This record gives sequence, C-alpha cells and structure tokens, in this order.
Amino acid sequence: QVRLVESGGGLVQAGASLRLSCAASGRTFSNSAVGWFRQAPGKEREFVAAISWSGGETYYTNSVKGRFSVSRNNAKNTVYLQMNSLKPEDTAVYYCAARAYCRSSPQLCEYDNWGQGTQVTVSS
Repeated sequence: QVRLVESGGGLVQAGASLRLSCAASGRTFSNSAVGWFRQAPGKEREFVAAISWSGGETYYTNSVKGRFSVSRNNAKNTVYLQMNSLKPEDTAVYYCAARAYCRSSPQLCEYDNWGQGTQVTVSS
C-alpha cells in the first residue's frame, strides 16, 4: 500500500498562490493515476484535478481551470497542485488520492488510497 502525504497548505490572501505536494512512500506510484479533491466546511468532498499515471493527461473541474495546474515527478514519487489566483471559495481541506493501474481518463478513476489532507485558507 502506498502512503500519501499532502503538504503545502496554509493561509493566504486572495490572489496569492500555493503549491501543494502529494508525496508517496512505501512503493512507487508511477503506475497510479492521482486525483486532487477538496472539502469545505459543511460541504461534500469535490473533485478538483487529476493526472494520469504517465502525466500525459490532466483534467480539471471548471471552477479551477486556468488557475490550477497538476503535474507529477515520478522520479520523486510526488504529484503537485499549483494553485494561482486563489479565491476565498477555494478554502477547503485538500486531499490527494491514488489509484494504481487505472487506464481510464484520470477523472474517471475510482480512487482508493487517500492522504490525510492539508488545509488551504484564502482570506478576502
């Protein structure tokens, strides 16, 4: 089982940027699609972005398109979520999740391995 650990969250003002990292340990996850999700207080968890195992395919929810970018460095066993032009409505706990051997488009994978989350708070 791959252990996922998110980092990089924090408190920023609207318009600022943050880069979240999802580091895997235990074994390589270069064969895994990785998704980013978020959950705001009182709301259901929602999909944010995903990247295929090769990094060749990415997908974003409409509300973050053009502002967020997902990438991966398989040599470092790490996936990143670059978040620019942050808005107060981006405030949430952000989770990364992995699914090994998923060859579907990454937004369609059934993610079964989750990190503990990192808090992102954007003030207005």
